[in-house]
Amino acid sequence: MVHKRKRLLVAVDCSKRALQTAKYAGEEEAFKGMKIVLFHVFNKIPVAYYDLEKEPKSVKVVGHVRSWEASQKKEAQRCMEEAKQLLVASGHDERAVEIKIQDRKIGIARDIIAEAKNGYDAVLIRRRGTTALTNVVLGSVSAKLLEKLAFMPVLIAGRKPVNKRVLVAVDGSPCATRALHFVADTLGPLNGYQICLFHAVRGSGLAKIAEFKKTSIEDAATILKKAAKLLIGGGFEEEAISFKTVTGARSRAGAIVKEAEKGAWGTIVLGRRGLSRIKGYFIGSVSNKVVYAGRKDTVWIIT
Repeated sequence: MVHKRKRLLVAVDCSKRALQTAKYAGEEEAFKGMKIVLFHVFNKIPVAYYDLEKEPKSVKVVGHVRSWEASQKKEAQRCMEEAKQLLVASGHDERAVEIKIQDRKIGIARDIIAEAKNGYDAVLIRRRGTTALTNVVLGSVSAKLLEKLAFMPVLIAGRKPVNKRVLVAVDGSPCATRALHFVADTLGPLNGYQICLFHAVRGSGLAKIAEFKKTSIEDAATILKKAAKLLIGGGFEEEAISFKTVTGARSRAGAIVKEAEKGAWGTIVLGRRGLSRIKGYFIGSVSNKVVYAGRKDTVWIIT
């Protein structure tokens, strides 16, 4: 049986961070063998601006604008080639890496979303791009993508070094189960990956009651056991899977980020929405908080 090659869409804005995203894509073994499309939305000067050419006094100015636009497009092409070479240098087949530069049609985020609908398995982005402000965790384009790409996995490249240690947050929800399937399908056939199945029980007055705590731990054990069985079925060795349950957590997101830091887990994987999801929300509160709290972490959010 011939398996269809997976396709990864990498949003690139030609900033230094974009090149770091390409570097991450190259270093993450999970993406080896995938078809990778480096996608850039080019901000053209509005066509209406060129109407100024009809004004004799504006011809020279428009000429400068056209020259500037041509140089920007040339720079975008150079940046994309550099990003591609980072992938090739990391061992990716040059024929499997495609550069796609598209003039903006509607808006940067919406154009990326439209492209993502063309048969991709996941979208790789970074928290901030070219116009990022120092204290802003998530740039406007990234925030829109995270919210609107609710139909497919969104992988957010962090600044931490790439390793093969993956923390998977599980809560028994359908989204968490799909996250496990994604991990099993993407990483299961590979060697060397270590998985920590993590479950956090949020604190409450009941958390201090022994019987409640005992029940919570038993429920967590059931959830983790089912999760491990799914991963083993996907190709993981039992020895590669560890478990961690935290009870009485003030914040599930905080507990996840803290554990990722403590255990040097390079990637956090979780479902977009958990058991407490509220209709109308594109992204659950826990996954959203993990993206913001773990501002240096690589986070994979699975729908």
